[in-house]
Amino acid sequence: MKINSEKIAFLQGFGKRVQLLREEKQLSLRQLAQNCEIDYSDISKIEKGLRNIQMSTIVELAKGLDVAPKILFDFDFDPQEKN
Repeated sequence: MKINSEKIAFLQGFGKRVQLLREEKQLSLRQLAQNCEIDYSDISKIEKGLRNIQMSTIVELAKGLDVAPKILFDFDFDPQEKN
């Protein structure tokens, strides 16, 4: 399945948000992985915007970061904006 540029931009924005929250909580990738049921290598790919994830993964990330799932989506995204 080919992912268009809007989806890529969204995944990258989401990933940066996850990374920011992880770093604010001073967690390594491995520590976050221990807090949830996601392998640290997958978390790394999510943070880089390389992984299109499911709702269950969002719940696991939120659990691991100890935040409400909606907090993960608190980033600027304009689908009309061109890179």
